[in-house]
Amino acid sequence: MENELEGLVFDIQGYSVHDGPGCRTLIFMKGCPLHCEWCSNPEGMRTMQDVMFRNTKCVNRKNGCTRCIDACPHHAITENPEEGEGVQQLFIDRSLCSRCEGHECMAVCYFEGLRFCGEWRTVDDLMHVLERNRHYWGTRGGVSFSGGEPLLQHEFMHAMLQACRDARIHIAVETTAQIQPDRFLQLMSLVDFAFIDVKHMDSQLHRQKTGVNNDLILQNIEALVGSDWRGRLVLRIPVIENYNDTDENIEAVAAFMQRLGLFEINILPFHRLGDTKWTQLGKEYQFRDKISTPEEKLFHIQDIFLSKHIACYVGSDTPF
Repeated sequence: MENELEGLVFDIQGYSVHDGPGCRTLIFMKGCPLHCEWCSNPEGMRTMQDVMFRNTKCVNRKNGCTRCIDACPHHAITENPEEGEGVQQLFIDRSLCSRCEGHECMAVCYFEGLRFCGEWRTVDDLMHVLERNRHYWGTRGGVSFSGGEPLLQHEFMHAMLQACRDARIHIAVETTAQIQPDRFLQLMSLVDFAFIDVKHMDSQLHRQKTGVNNDLILQNIEALVGSDWRGRLVLRIPVIENYNDTDENIEAVAAFMQRLGLFEINILPFHRLGDTKWTQLGKEYQFRDKISTPEEKLFHIQDIFLSKHIACYVGSDTPF
C-alpha cells in the first residue's frame, strides 16, 4: 500500500517561518543529484544512511573509551595517534561503513559521539507528525519539503504529497529541479509553492561547483511555467563570491526570468553553517575560509533585478 512506502528522512523541524507561507513543519529528505561545494546540508547528499562523528562528544582521549573500536565488526574505526586542539580523535573508514547493517558502534556510544543520519519513515509516520503539528500552523501554514533534493525519492514523495493533498495541507518544496521532466511535472502538480535554485546560468560553470550541468534544471523551470500549474514559484540564488555574483550572471538570470514571465527571486547570502557537518561526515569543506556575502553585494544584485522590474528578496525577507 502507498501509505506503507518508506522515505529516507534526515531531519524534521517545527515552527519554520522562512520556507513557505505561515508557520510550517519542515521535512528534510536525503539524497541530492547536486554536490554543491558550499552545501549547508551535506548530510542530505547521499541516498543512504550516513555515520556522523562528533569529535567534541567523543571521550576516547578523556577516559580511554574504545567501545566503538571494539564493537565494529569491520574494523573501520581506529584511534588517531596525533593530538592537539581540533584534531579528530578517531579515524573512520567510511567505505567499510557502507557494508555495515548492524551499526554496533553506535549502539555502544553512550556519549553521542557517533550518530546515524537518516531514518526510514512511512507516509503514515510522517502524516502522524503533520497532524500532530498542524494546530500551530495557523490558517496559512503547512508542510515544506527540503533536502537534499526532496523530489529525488519520487515514488515515496508522490504518495506523501497526495496524502497531504487529501488532508488539505498546504505544500511547499525547496527543489533543485534536477529531476526527470515527467516525474518533476507529476510531483509539482501536487505542490502549492516552490523555491527553485538557479546556481549559475553558465552550464559548464554550474557543473564546476555542483557536479551537474544546468540544462535539465532550466528545462524543467520552463516546462513548469508552460504547464497548467497554478502554484507560486520563487527562484532562488545562493550568492557565492567570485562564482555567480557577477553582473553578467545576474543579468543572464534576469533575462531568463523575463523571457518566461517570472517576477520573483530570492537571493541568499553565503554562510558557513554546514562547516561542522562536513567534518562530522569525514569530508573536507572547501569553503571553510570564505566570508559571508557582504550586504553591499546583495543590495547591488537586488538593484539589478529591480531595474528589470523583478521583485528581489534578500535573505529571509521573502513576503509570503
